Amino acid sequence: MSFYVYILRCADDTLYTGWTTDLEARVQAHNAGTGAKYTRGRVPVKVVYSEEHPSKVAATQREWAIKQLSRQEKLALTKQ
Repeated sequence: MSFYVYILRCADDTLYTGWTTDLEARVQAHNAGTGAKYTRGRVPVKVVYSEEHPSKVAATQREWAIKQLSRQEKLALTKQ
């Protein structure tokens, strides 16, 4: 099983970071309003960055690390 860390760009131009085992289904859930509370009023969302990890621990640690970055640093990640 693969684990994914992702960054979404919301309709209001904010960024949201999360992790999942099924990236496509998770994005669909966000856009349907059943994803995270944060994204419910900010649809549609679009994946602007993702990376794959071998374990849940690795993915959640990376998610936390990305959440500590500034907006500018997150935007720099999306341009790689």
